[in-house]
Amino acid sequence: MAAEGRLAGKSALVTGAGSGIGKAISVLFGREGAMVMAADINEEAASAVSAQIEDSGGEARPLRADTSNEEDVRAAIAAMVDAWGRMDILVNNAGIGGPQYSWDQVIAVNATGVFYGCLHGLEQMQKQGGGAIVNTASMAGLIGAFVPGSPGGFGYAYIAAKHGVLGLTKQFGLDGAPHNVRVNAICPGWIDTPLIAPVKEAQPMLDWAVQNTPMGRLGRPEEIAKAALFLASDDSSFMTGSYLVVDGGYTAR
Repeated sequence: MAAEGRLAGKSALVTGAGSGIGKAISVLFGREGAMVMAADINEEAASAVSAQIEDSGGEARPLRADTSNEEDVRAAIAAMVDAWGRMDILVNNAGIGGPQYSWDQVIAVNATGVFYGCLHGLEQMQKQGGGAIVNTASMAGLIGAFVPGSPGGFGYAYIAAKHGVLGLTKQFGLDGAPHNVRVNAICPGWIDTPLIAPVKEAQPMLDWAVQNTPMGRLGRPEEIAKAALFLASDDSSFMTGSYLVVDGGYTAR
């Protein structure tokens, strides 16, 4: 089955692969025939996802990587080339959010980490003659928000970082276009992942999030993974510098 998948024979590096959206992307990519490097700052989580892919008949390797550290990003790309000779797909997915993190921490992972991935990913893909980069942005990259009892909406740093990801996506999309490197982004809405655990623990907050989503529910990580598959595959061959909004209608209100 994997040999006939939409990513058959391609190698993919997924950051933040240990849980949530990153895990769903890694597993789906493995099922679709990609050789997956599951990278996460939590090495144990990365290993578990890698093992899950292998147990399903796919090919994967785990890697500990802190995407806010430029040398870790360089090393992850080098590990891809060592393992499979090239990096066909890069998913800059690692992200953090919440009041427990400082401005600097959120910007470092959610914006600077994506910049490092795009910068060094594009460099590698130019050398090999092409590739696809997928960045995980957010509906928070498109709008601000009035969140009851929470000044700053989704969080000032989170809003700034995710808007920045869309800017990086557009610019790197332009830079990569002459070199057969496509760069696109996904803007998820409220997705049922560990990132929104604080929202799920406060019933009024969860009710507010669901009621303001026209489809009336939280999204599933697998639904975002399918969007990532589209952007990583040849199905989106004429898309670059663009983004897909997968938010149950939230930003259409």
